[in-house]
Amino acid sequence: MSPAKKRPRAYDPAKIRTAVLAQLGNVREAVRTLTPEQLALPTRLGEWTVRELVAHIGMAVTAVGRSLDLPEPAKPDATLLDWPFATSVSAPAIDAFTRRLSAEHPDLDAYLAGVEQGLVAQLDTHPGSRLLETNAGALPLADYLVTRTVELVVHTDDLNAAVPGLDIPHDRQALAAATRLLADALAVKAPGGSTEVRIPPYAVVQCVEGPRHTRGTPPNVVETDPLTWVRLACGRLTWKAAVEEAKVAASGERADLAELLPLMS
Repeated sequence: MSPAKKRPRAYDPAKIRTAVLAQLGNVREAVRTLTPEQLALPTRLGEWTVRELVAHIGMAVTAVGRSLDLPEPAKPDATLLDWPFATSVSAPAIDAFTRRLSAEHPDLDAYLAGVEQGLVAQLDTHPGSRLLETNAGALPLADYLVTRTVELVVHTDDLNAAVPGLDIPHDRQALAAATRLLADALAVKAPGGSTEVRIPPYAVVQCVEGPRHTRGTPPNVVETDPLTWVRLACGRLTWKAAVEEAKVAASGERADLAELLPLMS
């Protein structure tokens, strides 16, 4: 079976729900401790401050509710793996919405508490099969919730990078889901079986056109840790820097992924 025809990865809806709420809780606990000076710090996301980044994290979660408020699509017309490639087109609108939220919610702890309560109520009310109109197309709620793990994991990392010593933990299930979704997206972007990408302990995918490996040690291997992979896939770290800093091990003539990354930007 070729990589392009492999059965899509399945995610346990109960575990994804728990992971999303756990990571949101981790963020909220940390945000509660931030001083006004820390909230005014710059981030690596353009002109956003920490305050605006926190507002955006809440916005990423309330996207579930905004989609639920729209009429339900008649049928699905997208898959989970379409989502990573559909995020950049919404950037200008996201920036404006984020800035407005930041101004409207001076109490960020109360804001995130409301976000959490709203999400719990929505997930208690609607089945995972309920279709949502999203930026990637019509997806089941259960699939769209998987994408929220990517948003939460990468923006938790953004917060940690912006505030020295913050060190918000990453929920294991949230990090696992984000890693797997982005690894599978790489296999979609560069279908093939010549290169094996290993992200222990969560994912292994084969990708890149060329001679397919069938047994023994693959001739082209890339290996990295989950958080480094998320940073590479989402444009927080360049391939060159990751290799130079020994955060990625790459061997073989088809093991250079520089032209394929980032997957999201």
